[in-house]
Amino acid sequence: MTDTESLLTRLAARVQLLEDQLALMRIISAYGPAVDSGESATVAAMWTEDGVYDVDTGCLRGHDEIEAMVQSRPHQTYIHDGSGHLVGPPHIDVDGDTAVATCHSQLVLHDPQTRTYRVARITANRWEFARIDGQWKVTLRTNRILDGRAEAREILAAGVKN
Repeated sequence: MTDTESLLTRLAARVQLLEDQLALMRIISAYGPAVDSGESATVAAMWTEDGVYDVDTGCLRGHDEIEAMVQSRPHQTYIHDGSGHLVGPPHIDVDGDTAVATCHSQLVLHDPQTRTYRVARITANRWEFARIDGQWKVTLRTNRILDGRAEAREILAAGVKN
């Protein structure tokens, strides 16, 4: 392989990594606006058909359960009173056709009576992805509330270890 061919191969790999990271960030950053606007089908489509959303309050499996969560009375109350699912910048590791992203998220809720906002929860998040037919999809999202329990800290630590 010539120096030029080697350079082009390395550059192509770097561009692919950047494109993958951007695609993954776009999925993660779209979650909040989609869930806060009630776009249940859009939220569910971020996952594979058999994808899992493992929240400390329970496990959602597949598109139907993820859509049902967004359409549920509690979630609809959040939306109609005013809510913001804020997802922090992710730390992303790509390995071929799989990837893991680690970040914080918080749920901010509006109180219509006092016209104030409060942080309802802050969580550690692990997003696992697979590239399927050229498109990245969530296979598993695990989030755990940051309330002092070790499990949330372990999610964060595992995501940033080399």
